[in-house]
Amino acid sequence: MAVYTDVSDAELGAFLSAFELGRVLSFKGIAEGVENSNFFLSTERGSFILTLYEKRVREADLPFFLGLLEHLAAKGLPCSLPVRAKDGKTWRTLNGRPAALMTFLTGLSPRKPDAAQCAELGAALARLHLASADYALSRANALSIDGWKTLVKQCEPKANGVRMGLATLIGSELRWLEQHWPSGLPSGVIHADLFPDNVFFSEGKLTGLIDFYFACNDAYAYDVAVCLNAWCFEGDGSFNITKGRALLSTYRAIRPFTSAEVAALPVLARGAALRFLLTRLYDWINRDDTALVKVKDPLEYATKLRFHQSAADAQAYGWPA
Repeated sequence: MAVYTDVSDAELGAFLSAFELGRVLSFKGIAEGVENSNFFLSTERGSFILTLYEKRVREADLPFFLGLLEHLAAKGLPCSLPVRAKDGKTWRTLNGRPAALMTFLTGLSPRKPDAAQCAELGAALARLHLASADYALSRANALSIDGWKTLVKQCEPKANGVRMGLATLIGSELRWLEQHWPSGLPSGVIHADLFPDNVFFSEGKLTGLIDFYFACNDAYAYDVAVCLNAWCFEGDGSFNITKGRALLSTYRAIRPFTSAEVAALPVLARGAALRFLLTRLYDWINRDDTALVKVKDPLEYATKLRFHQSAADAQAYGWPA
């Protein structure tokens, strides 16, 4: 979450006239995240998140994203839901951008996830994959290998200005992944961005999943690899195998892995690390210092990528779990 586009009182009032939410009690921007402009809204009818879609979110993809949230919630997943306006629509235009009101979920995101939270996350991810299996819409992963090629070309000229040798690292890793990327793995709708700041907990239990705006159709095991990257490394860059084992064990208890998925895990983890290295690097190089947003350090994922390059097999991540 972040704020790139401001919303005036008049613009907000015109937008909210399409809903039945009562009087506005408070409205303020949220600084966390990097993708969209987000605001906390409190009204007489409750609390909500107002999102203006920026940058990578295309309006044409909103039926997929918002419909997926409604689909998952109907299956019992704790997802934030779009608030339908009086005309039944789930999004409309605000300040020249598509925008949606979302229900507010309680709980806190973990700053330093522990093994118990990783276990909760693994179970929720498996349930998400099973619940989305019959979702009628589909969306290609725009940030898989073809998207990485584009990002490498865009970032290479300035990559060494962030760290010497970074251009060589991203270029050589992309070439390796093009040769070794697996195909034919079990696939369906995945979250693709399930970082700790997109998950809420209360009293040790997972209470909410948010920010589905990278959701797409891809390999389920790739989604697991994204989470191993996001949840199981320590601040010094070391991989915590206890956390990895916790995540994998609860996932497989609900949705068992195939042997091909287990074998592919180190390659998928490398790909996930490169994906976030590249998108963070792109944002770092092209950051807007006037926006209310904290740009994340791309070098964190260069360190993680080095670990994955040394992983011989899934045992490096805590398998068998």
